[in-house]
Amino acid sequence: MSAENYFVNRRTIRKYKKENISDEIVSDMLLAASHAPTTGNMQLYSVVVTRSDENKAKLAPAHFNQPSVVGCDVVLTFCADFNRFVKWCEASGAVPGYDNFQSFMTSVLDVVIFAQQFCTIAEMRGYGCCYLGTTTYNAPQISEILNLPDRVVPVTTITLGVPDGDFPVSDRLPIDAILHNEAYNDYDFEKIKTLYAEKEAREDSKRFVAENNKQTLAQVFTDIRYTKEANETFSKIYLDFIRKQNFDI
Repeated sequence: MSAENYFVNRRTIRKYKKENISDEIVSDMLLAASHAPTTGNMQLYSVVVTRSDENKAKLAPAHFNQPSVVGCDVVLTFCADFNRFVKWCEASGAVPGYDNFQSFMTSVLDVVIFAQQFCTIAEMRGYGCCYLGTTTYNAPQISEILNLPDRVVPVTTITLGVPDGDFPVSDRLPIDAILHNEAYNDYDFEKIKTLYAEKEAREDSKRFVAENNKQTLAQVFTDIRYTKEANETFSKIYLDFIRKQNFDI
Protein backbone atom coordinates (compact mmCIF):
# COMPACT_ATOMS: atom_id res chain seq x y z
CA MET A 1 0.00 0.00 0.00
CA SER A 2 1.31 3.44 -0.92
CA ALA A 3 1.82 6.04 1.79
CA GLU A 4 -1.03 8.11 0.32
CA ASN A 5 -3.46 5.18 0.43
CA TYR A 6 -2.36 4.32 3.95
CA PHE A 7 -3.28 7.77 5.24
CA VAL A 8 -6.50 8.01 3.23
CA ASN A 9 -7.64 4.71 4.76
CA ARG A 10 -6.46 5.20 8.35
CA ARG A 11 -8.98 4.57 11.10
CA THR A 12 -9.50 5.71 14.66
CA ILE A 13 -9.64 2.65 16.93
CA ARG A 14 -11.72 2.80 20.10
CA LYS A 15 -11.93 -0.90 21.01
CA TYR A 16 -8.92 -3.07 21.76
CA LYS A 17 -8.03 -6.70 22.35
CA LYS A 18 -6.68 -7.76 25.72
CA GLU A 19 -3.14 -7.95 24.36
CA ASN A 20 -0.06 -6.36 25.87
CA ILE A 21 2.27 -4.02 24.00
CA SER A 22 5.62 -4.29 25.75
CA ASP A 23 7.36 -1.38 27.44
CA GLU A 24 10.22 -1.86 25.00
CA ILE A 25 7.97 -1.46 21.95
CA VAL A 26 6.27 1.64 23.38
CA SER A 27 9.67 3.16 24.22
CA ASP A 28 10.99 2.35 20.74
CA MET A 29 8.00 4.05 19.12
CA LEU A 30 8.35 7.11 21.37
CA LEU A 31 12.05 7.34 20.57
CA ALA A 32 11.29 7.23 16.86
CA ALA A 33 8.56 9.84 17.31
CA SER A 34 10.97 12.13 19.15
CA HIS A 35 12.81 12.63 15.86
CA ALA A 36 9.84 14.64 14.56
CA PRO A 37 10.44 18.34 13.86
CA THR A 38 10.73 20.53 16.96
CA THR A 39 11.27 24.26 17.48
CA GLY A 40 14.97 25.03 17.79
CA ASN A 41 15.58 21.38 18.70
CA MET A 42 14.29 22.17 22.20
CA GLN A 43 11.87 19.19 22.41
CA LEU A 44 9.38 21.01 24.61
CA TYR A 45 7.28 17.97 25.46
CA SER A 46 6.95 15.03 27.81
CA VAL A 47 4.65 12.01 27.75
CA VAL A 48 3.21 10.17 30.74
CA VAL A 49 2.55 6.49 30.06
CA THR A 50 -0.28 4.93 32.09
CA ARG A 51 -0.58 1.15 32.13
CA SER A 52 -2.09 0.11 35.45
CA ASP A 53 -5.82 -0.51 35.62
CA GLU A 54 -5.95 1.54 38.80
CA ASN A 55 -4.48 4.65 37.21
CA LYS A 56 -6.48 4.26 34.00
CA ALA A 57 -9.59 4.17 36.17
CA LYS A 58 -8.47 7.39 37.84
CA LEU A 59 -8.00 9.09 34.46
CA ALA A 60 -11.29 7.85 32.99
CA PRO A 61 -13.61 10.43 34.62
CA ALA A 62 -11.41 13.27 33.33
CA HIS A 63 -12.07 11.88 29.84
CA PHE A 64 -15.83 11.61 30.44
CA ASN A 65 -15.46 7.85 30.96
CA GLN A 66 -14.82 7.08 27.32
CA PRO A 67 -14.51 3.26 27.14
CA SER A 68 -11.19 3.38 25.29
CA VAL A 69 -9.45 4.76 28.39
CA VAL A 70 -9.95 1.64 30.50
CA GLY A 71 -10.20 -0.69 27.51
CA CYS A 72 -6.84 0.12 25.93
CA ASP A 73 -3.47 -1.34 26.86
CA VAL A 74 -1.72 2.02 27.28
CA VAL A 75 -2.86 5.60 27.86
CA LEU A 76 -0.33 8.22 26.77
CA THR A 77 -0.78 11.80 27.98
CA PHE A 78 1.26 14.20 25.86
CA CYS A 79 2.27 17.37 27.68
CA ALA A 80 3.73 20.71 26.68
CA ASP A 81 6.81 20.87 28.89
CA PHE A 82 8.99 23.91 29.56
CA ASN A 83 9.90 22.62 33.04
CA ARG A 84 12.83 20.54 31.83
CA PHE A 85 14.23 23.18 29.48
CA VAL A 86 13.95 26.01 32.03
CA LYS A 87 15.74 23.92 34.66
CA TRP A 88 18.51 23.17 32.17
CA CYS A 89 18.87 26.89 31.49
CA GLU A 90 19.02 27.71 35.19
CA ALA A 91 21.58 24.97 35.82
CA SER A 92 23.70 26.31 32.98
CA GLY A 93 23.98 29.98 33.91
CA ALA A 94 21.30 31.09 31.43
CA VAL A 95 18.30 33.28 32.30
CA PRO A 96 15.11 31.82 30.76
CA GLY A 97 12.22 34.00 29.61
CA TYR A 98 9.69 31.35 28.69
CA ASP A 99 6.67 32.16 30.85
CA ASN A 100 4.72 33.84 28.03
CA PHE A 101 2.12 33.03 25.39
CA GLN A 102 4.64 32.63 22.56
CA SER A 103 6.62 30.09 24.55
CA PHE A 104 3.50 28.18 25.52
CA MET A 105 2.38 27.97 21.89
CA THR A 106 5.85 26.82 20.89
CA SER A 107 5.62 23.93 23.34
CA VAL A 108 2.08 23.11 22.17
CA LEU A 109 3.24 22.87 18.56
CA ASP A 110 6.16 20.65 19.59
CA VAL A 111 3.97 18.24 21.55
CA VAL A 112 1.25 17.99 18.89
CA ILE A 113 3.80 17.14 16.20
CA PHE A 114 5.41 14.59 18.53
CA ALA A 115 2.06 12.99 19.37
CA GLN A 116 1.03 12.68 15.74
CA GLN A 117 4.39 11.19 14.80
CA PHE A 118 3.88 8.60 17.52
CA CYS A 119 0.34 7.87 16.32
CA THR A 120 1.53 7.31 12.76
CA ILE A 121 4.37 5.03 13.85
CA ALA A 122 2.06 2.99 16.07
CA GLU A 123 -0.56 2.59 13.35
CA MET A 124 2.03 1.59 10.77
CA ARG A 125 3.05 -1.18 13.16
CA GLY A 126 -0.55 -2.40 13.20
CA TYR A 127 -1.65 -0.90 16.51
CA GLY A 128 -4.78 1.18 17.02
CA CYS A 129 -4.91 4.72 18.38
CA CYS A 130 -7.58 7.14 19.49
CA TYR A 131 -7.04 10.81 20.30
CA LEU A 132 -8.95 12.12 23.33
CA GLY A 133 -9.89 15.78 22.93
CA THR A 134 -11.07 15.85 26.54
CA THR A 135 -7.50 16.44 27.75
CA THR A 136 -7.84 20.21 27.52
CA TYR A 137 -11.28 20.13 29.15
CA ASN A 138 -10.13 18.62 32.41
CA ALA A 139 -6.45 19.48 32.57
CA PRO A 140 -6.50 20.26 36.32
CA GLN A 141 -7.74 16.76 37.22
CA ILE A 142 -5.33 15.09 34.81
CA SER A 143 -2.45 17.17 36.15
CA GLU A 144 -3.21 16.15 39.72
CA ILE A 145 -3.44 12.46 38.85
CA LEU A 146 -0.17 12.58 36.90
CA ASN A 147 1.64 14.87 39.36
CA LEU A 148 2.57 17.47 36.74
CA PRO A 149 4.85 20.28 37.97
CA ASP A 150 4.88 23.96 37.00
CA ARG A 151 5.35 24.69 33.28
CA VAL A 152 3.91 21.30 32.29
CA VAL A 153 0.45 21.30 30.68
CA PRO A 154 -1.42 18.28 29.26
CA VAL A 155 -2.38 18.93 25.64
CA THR A 156 -3.64 15.66 24.18
CA THR A 157 -4.06 11.99 25.06
CA ILE A 158 -3.77 8.89 22.89
CA THR A 159 -5.14 5.47 23.81
CA LEU A 160 -3.15 2.61 22.33
CA GLY A 161 -3.82 -1.07 21.83
CA VAL A 162 -4.30 -3.96 19.43
CA PRO A 163 -7.46 -3.29 17.37
CA ASP A 164 -10.47 -5.45 18.14
CA GLY A 165 -12.60 -5.48 15.01
CA ASP A 166 -12.84 -3.23 11.98
CA PHE A 167 -13.73 0.45 12.15
CA PRO A 168 -14.94 2.87 9.48
CA VAL A 169 -12.78 5.47 7.80
CA SER A 170 -13.85 8.95 8.88
CA ASP A 171 -15.24 11.17 6.14
CA ARG A 172 -13.23 14.20 5.07
CA LEU A 173 -14.03 17.36 3.12
CA PRO A 174 -12.86 17.50 -0.51
CA ILE A 175 -9.45 19.00 -1.17
CA ASP A 176 -11.10 22.12 -2.64
CA ALA A 177 -12.39 22.92 0.85
CA ILE A 178 -8.94 23.27 2.37
CA LEU A 179 -6.61 24.18 -0.48
CA HIS A 180 -5.95 27.83 -1.33
CA ASN A 181 -3.51 28.77 -4.09
CA GLU A 182 -1.30 31.81 -3.48
CA ALA A 183 -3.84 33.52 -1.21
CA TYR A 184 -6.90 32.65 0.86
CA ASN A 185 -10.04 32.51 -1.27
CA ASP A 186 -13.03 33.06 0.99
CA TYR A 187 -16.25 31.03 0.66
CA ASP A 188 -19.70 32.27 -0.25
CA PHE A 189 -22.76 30.34 0.94
CA GLU A 190 -23.16 28.55 -2.39
CA LYS A 191 -19.59 27.27 -2.26
CA ILE A 192 -19.97 26.24 1.38
CA LYS A 193 -23.09 24.20 0.60
CA THR A 194 -21.27 22.50 -2.28
CA LEU A 195 -18.24 21.63 -0.15
CA TYR A 196 -20.33 20.17 2.69
CA ALA A 197 -22.94 18.46 0.49
CA GLU A 198 -21.30 15.02 0.48
CA LYS A 199 -20.75 15.11 4.24
CA GLU A 200 -24.36 16.06 4.89
CA ALA A 201 -25.67 13.40 2.50
CA ARG A 202 -23.98 10.51 4.31
CA GLU A 203 -26.34 8.08 6.02
CA ASP A 204 -24.46 8.35 9.30
CA SER A 205 -24.76 12.15 9.15
CA LYS A 206 -28.51 11.92 8.53
CA ARG A 207 -28.82 9.51 11.44
CA PHE A 208 -26.82 11.89 13.61
CA VAL A 209 -29.24 14.70 12.78
CA ALA A 210 -32.33 12.55 13.45
CA GLU A 211 -31.01 11.13 16.73
CA ASN A 212 -30.39 14.63 18.05
CA ASN A 213 -33.71 15.98 16.81
CA LYS A 214 -32.07 18.69 14.72
CA GLN A 215 -32.69 20.07 11.24
CA THR A 216 -29.10 20.18 10.00
CA LEU A 217 -25.76 18.52 10.73
CA ALA A 218 -24.26 21.90 11.61
CA GLN A 219 -26.87 22.30 14.36
CA VAL A 220 -25.66 19.05 15.93
CA PHE A 221 -22.24 20.63 16.30
CA THR A 222 -23.40 24.04 17.54
CA ASP A 223 -26.28 22.91 19.75
CA ILE A 224 -25.19 19.50 21.01
CA ARG A 225 -21.56 18.55 20.57
CA TYR A 226 -19.57 21.79 20.92
CA THR A 227 -21.82 24.42 22.38
CA LYS A 228 -20.87 28.02 23.08
CA GLU A 229 -21.56 27.50 26.79
CA ALA A 230 -19.33 24.44 27.04
CA ASN A 231 -16.55 26.06 25.04
CA GLU A 232 -16.58 29.11 27.29
CA THR A 233 -16.59 26.98 30.45
CA PHE A 234 -13.70 24.78 29.38
CA SER A 235 -11.81 27.77 27.96
CA LYS A 236 -11.78 29.36 31.40
CA ILE A 237 -10.79 26.12 33.13
CA TYR A 238 -7.87 25.54 30.74
CA LEU A 239 -6.68 29.15 30.70
CA ASP A 240 -6.77 29.38 34.49
CA PHE A 241 -4.80 26.14 34.70
CA ILE A 242 -2.20 27.30 32.18
CA ARG A 243 -1.68 30.44 34.25
CA LYS A 244 -1.44 28.34 37.41
CA GLN A 245 1.37 26.42 35.74
CA ASN A 246 3.38 29.68 35.57
CA PHE A 247 2.65 30.81 32.02
CA ASP A 248 1.81 34.53 32.09
CA ILE A 249 -0.98 34.52 29.52
